[in-house]
Amino acid sequence: MGGFGSGRQGGRPTTDASRKLDLAWMFRSGYAEEGQHITGSIHWTCRGNPSGSISYQSIMTQPGTERLELSYTRGSGDDREDVRQTVRLCFTVPTYGGKRWWMLCPFRHVRVGKLYMPPGGDRFASRQAWRLGYQCQRDAARDKPFERLFRLQEKLGCERGLDSFPSRPKGMWQRTYDRHLERYWELEEAANREFAAYASRICKLGR
Repeated sequence: MGGFGSGRQGGRPTTDASRKLDLAWMFRSGYAEEGQHITGSIHWTCRGNPSGSISYQSIMTQPGTERLELSYTRGSGDDREDVRQTVRLCFTVPTYGGKRWWMLCPFRHVRVGKLYMPPGGDRFASRQAWRLGYQCQRDAARDKPFERLFRLQEKLGCERGLDSFPSRPKGMWQRTYDRHLERYWELEEAANREFAAYASRICKLGR
């Protein structure tokens, strides 16, 4: 996993400026389905113009070996590289039933809902691995939904971020953890709504 390149100004990039692989979106859009082997491609745009694509396989036919196989090219000329990247999948069972699927960051080995490749990056990895920030957090008027979520994440001992899932801290009663987890889902949904609204506004401004 390489760096962002030398000479960057203005600090590290944000999630907004990165290519994003969103597992929940893949399930909603039919790009992945439990029990199926699906092959396809994912395309990104920036201000209405193509900004990259990858080929992928979602392999979920055998329990315990669920994964995404990513294929893409980066660089050009002598620096051109054909990349094959495997992303393992796992799931948790929420208190309200069903399954919630996660990707395992190939570098931090933590459960996440999204992987990113920032400008100058060479692999898809978690926000924590790339140390990405959220642009909307830098606008004080939009801080509150995120700060409430992040305070609860800190209380439960996990890293701050929309894609950081809190495990039960050692010594915490299961019923106490379940209560915190219900609140976590509420706060995450609110933060995701704010994030989506912000991204939509940015997209409209760029047209």
